[in-house]
Amino acid sequence: MSDIDKLGSFYLGREHDLAASETSDRPLLYKSKDLTTHAVCVGMTGSGKTGLCLSLLEEAALDGVPAIAIDPKGDLGNLLLAFPQLEPSDFRPWIDESEAERKGQTPDEYAASTAELWRTGLAKWGEGPERIQSYCDAVERVIFTPGSTAGIPVTVLKSFAAPPKELLDDVDAMRERIQSAASGVLALLGIDADPVQSREHIFLSNILNTAWQEGRDLSVAELIRSIQKPPFDRVGIMDLETFYPAADRTDLAMKLNNLLASPSFAGWMHGAPLSIRDLLYSAEGKPRLSILSIAHLNDSERMFFVTILLNELLAWMRTQPGTSSLRALLYMDEVFGYFPPVGEPPSKRPMLTLLKQARAFGLGCVLATQNPVDLDYKGLSNCGTWFLGRLQTERDKARVIEGLQGASAEAGARFDKREMEATLAALGSRVFLMNNVHDDGPTVFHTRWAMSYLGGPLTKSAIKRLMDPVRDRYLPDKPAAAAGTTAAATSARPVVPGDVREKFVAVESVLPEGHRLVYQAGLTASARVHFVQASQDIDRWQEYYPLVSVGDRLAADLWDQALLLPQVPHLGDEPEAGAAFGDLPSELAQQRKYKSLTNDLEDHLYRTQTLTRWHAPMLDIYSEVDEGEGDFRQRLRMKAREARDAEIDEVEARYKKKIDRAEERVAKAQSYYDTQNMQFWERVGTFVWNVVDMILAIISGGKTTRRRSSSAASARRAATERGQAQRAKAKWDAAVEALDELEAERDQTIEELRTQYDPNRMTLEEVSVKPRKSDIDVRDLMLVWLPYAVDGDGVRLPAY
Repeated sequence: MSDIDKLGSFYLGREHDLAASETSDRPLLYKSKDLTTHAVCVGMTGSGKTGLCLSLLEEAALDGVPAIAIDPKGDLGNLLLAFPQLEPSDFRPWIDESEAERKGQTPDEYAASTAELWRTGLAKWGEGPERIQSYCDAVERVIFTPGSTAGIPVTVLKSFAAPPKELLDDVDAMRERIQSAASGVLALLGIDADPVQSREHIFLSNILNTAWQEGRDLSVAELIRSIQKPPFDRVGIMDLETFYPAADRTDLAMKLNNLLASPSFAGWMHGAPLSIRDLLYSAEGKPRLSILSIAHLNDSERMFFVTILLNELLAWMRTQPGTSSLRALLYMDEVFGYFPPVGEPPSKRPMLTLLKQARAFGLGCVLATQNPVDLDYKGLSNCGTWFLGRLQTERDKARVIEGLQGASAEAGARFDKREMEATLAALGSRVFLMNNVHDDGPTVFHTRWAMSYLGGPLTKSAIKRLMDPVRDRYLPDKPAAAAGTTAAATSARPVVPGDVREKFVAVESVLPEGHRLVYQAGLTASARVHFVQASQDIDRWQEYYPLVSVGDRLAADLWDQALLLPQVPHLGDEPEAGAAFGDLPSELAQQRKYKSLTNDLEDHLYRTQTLTRWHAPMLDIYSEVDEGEGDFRQRLRMKAREARDAEIDEVEARYKKKIDRAEERVAKAQSYYDTQNMQFWERVGTFVWNVVDMILAIISGGKTTRRRSSSAASARRAATERGQAQRAKAKWDAAVEALDELEAERDQTIEELRTQYDPNRMTLEEVSVKPRKSDIDVRDLMLVWLPYAVDGDGVRLPAY
């Protein structure tokens, strides 16, 4: 394995000599652990900032580190344009044909020249097809587009999920979460609300706080209902009507409802749910590089989405165990407007909290901008690494210096302002200064060639072309009940006998324009399954809440189509006003049928349910009882990285003393050789002078006896010194060889550790436990009515 491919090290370029304007062959290897103290990248247009940041994300992918990349401009989609074969046909769909025309080339010719340019550029930096293929294989690369179906749509509006217990117990964190969530909603509505003065902000904050403290998720529909009918009658010491009259509350609810019901906003209501775990890892536990493209959104929508995303990331972070290794990355390509020095946009508070607290959880934040004066450099003093490219104005340089001074003071590192100013002034294109508080001093380097084709911002059509082949893999599966395209519906609610329990599943989403609400018959129950195996110390009751749509008849494989929910669905006693109903199967109007359906459900659970645990022999770690394979593999990657980093640190510390002593021996041997060698050449000079003196004496007819004796003596002394110099050189060579062997031994030991703890080499053993039939308990089987949104053609979508 070459130096540039060592796990735990990011190959970002090569060291550069500013004075000589030369780039050396020494690679700049940045320790992945250093990113846990965050990084900021600053550089004007043309500085090479985008190429550097994309290279950093490529390196993280090669190291198996998952990343969430927020893309306000559309450049990050280029990370999907990596072509191991580097063929012209790979580049042809992505080139700018107008650029080819300006260069006087056909599109095919321009694609061929671009392929050659990339092949040559990568080769100069020691990157070949194998490395590109490794990058493509290391992570899943996905482009998500909130509010759009161009990429993988992602919705944040189906639910305002209650934070995890870890966050609920943290009063300050909970307050920040509520404040930024309320600010995000109001920003979406175009309301500039001060958290202390705005009654809208205070009112929404109370609604969110009440629900979340009770552990309840809030659907958008429930949020609108709570605005109209709040779950409290006082705000502070004032009664609700005085603080926020009913008419004003209805006006706020209508604004939110109209926004969500607007056809232009329909894209926000459908798609993959916003889940940090799913953004970072696949269901199988493979790392993901998730690009959240928001270039197509307006300013208020971008602010809303970024705020919600950062809050979700904070909530996820606080559920993770602490670590000193790099667990995941958050990257934002252009942070301008989201972290200003003055003002308090909704995104600023959660971003500042991440910069202050994420280190303890192994979450690294990387922020990039070309507008240094528009960043809160006091907040960025939490960043341990600064990548600085060419800056446009003296004002930009002054603000960067200010931020560097703060970061150095925070880390207790030395900072030379004058030297830093001189270095920044001399930077050129693709030449960056890295100021890393973990290093002895700043380093100037030339950025490497990005493996991904940097073709400029991707259009929505280009994103769609990339995501269409894999779209179904990332969108949530629809329940089998929703597969039908038509839904028979009557206007009347079917009559249900009094001895049959009947409930209504709550409507959880706003109906799209042109749709009507139709209830279809279904079933739900509460089930407990007992898994016991003494040899593995397993004794666990697992709760299930089956939910299945029946339609107008009972299918033979009814329970095979059921969803097994982790919690009881929201049930009510009455339907929504004005809803239509489908037919009720005659069997469900008979109480005796529910007994046989209960028995069928018990049989189904006995046949299908298994408690699975996973064992990783390499680390001798077992999964938790309720931990899936993907989550376990995710945890194993982190454990392997932690174990690797800890053992490498130990090896480096152990060998450092030996290497320091060996280097001292080399220095002493070299000094001794230099002395002996100098004495040898002095003796040679004396001998030569004596010979010359003797020759001159012979020519002049003088006496030569004494001179011959002196020449012979000086020759003997020179020979003696030569022998001593040769012995000193041999001793020096031996010391250098011993040092080289010691360093090679250290490097080999470290490389063996990297191989040993490579997450891709981990194998898992599946350990399964089946329940006993007598340990399955099904209770409360009842008829439920499931709400669907049905359009004019009879096509239906679940509204629950």
